[in-house]
Amino acid sequence: MDFALDEQQRDFAASIDAALGAADLPGTIRAWSAGDTAPGRKVWEQLANLGVTALAVPEKFDGIGAEPVDLVVALERLGRWCVPGPVAESIAVAPILLADDERCAGLASGELIATVAMPPHAPRAVDAETAGLVLLADESGVTEAAQGEEHESVDPSRRLYDVTASGEPWQADVRRAYEFGALATAAQLVGAAEALLGGAVDYAKQRSQFGRVIGSYQAIKHKLADVHIAIELARPLVYGAALSLESRDVGAAKAAASEAALLAARASLQTHGAIGFTQEHDLSLWLLRVQALRSAWGTPQAHRRRVLEAL
Repeated sequence: MDFALDEQQRDFAASIDAALGAADLPGTIRAWSAGDTAPGRKVWEQLANLGVTALAVPEKFDGIGAEPVDLVVALERLGRWCVPGPVAESIAVAPILLADDERCAGLASGELIATVAMPPHAPRAVDAETAGLVLLADESGVTEAAQGEEHESVDPSRRLYDVTASGEPWQADVRRAYEFGALATAAQLVGAAEALLGGAVDYAKQRSQFGRVIGSYQAIKHKLADVHIAIELARPLVYGAALSLESRDVGAAKAAASEAALLAARASLQTHGAIGFTQEHDLSLWLLRVQALRSAWGTPQAHRRRVLEAL
């Protein structure tokens, strides 16, 4: 069997990288954190033009109706570039919760950005104040929701809000939506880990200490090699989970991606030194995003428990 991405998927990933690489994502993230979402909206417009926002939307609502693997391809790249906003919620989860609702067309076109709360593992909605649609889902169904109290997040670009139901409920496949939320978050973590590793490798090739490039020291080499191995072990679990969508596989993928990203964050910070965690350094944006996404859509511990219970 061939487990590699096909040419069309690789080209899709490359087109996302090209678009986001040309944008000032660090500046966009800082603006989003400060309450200025205009630059971030432009990034979302670019994603819509590439078809990213339409991936999980059915074709009858002008969506693509793509396979989950294609969704993972895109979300990994969005994690690589640290795109702000309710990425997993709007692109992966909301299309499932809206089911046959015509508002799916707004998601596909990028005109509508949605966010979701799904207690207990996603108890608060990300960026509810900027989203055009807030959804609250549990075992009893799905409703529109109104934002409540804001809560501080470790990542300033991810504002968290309590929400309360504000409409009549409807039925949707909430369980499947949860798996998509966890899977999309795992994919973002793999992309973020890749970005952290790449930045650390580049810095290790440039920074000199005691007359030698620090990348020549075995301690640095081994640390970064361990990160590379962790990412390459986590990535196939994420793609495998996209094929099965079994809770056990999604749980394993989310747990492995979380640990790989944490290892990448630690290694990158240790390679850069204390400067990496200052607000002026772009590395801090990825460090904070990893910390936030690790607990989003289920903590690593919760997902390990799901794997254990499935054995």
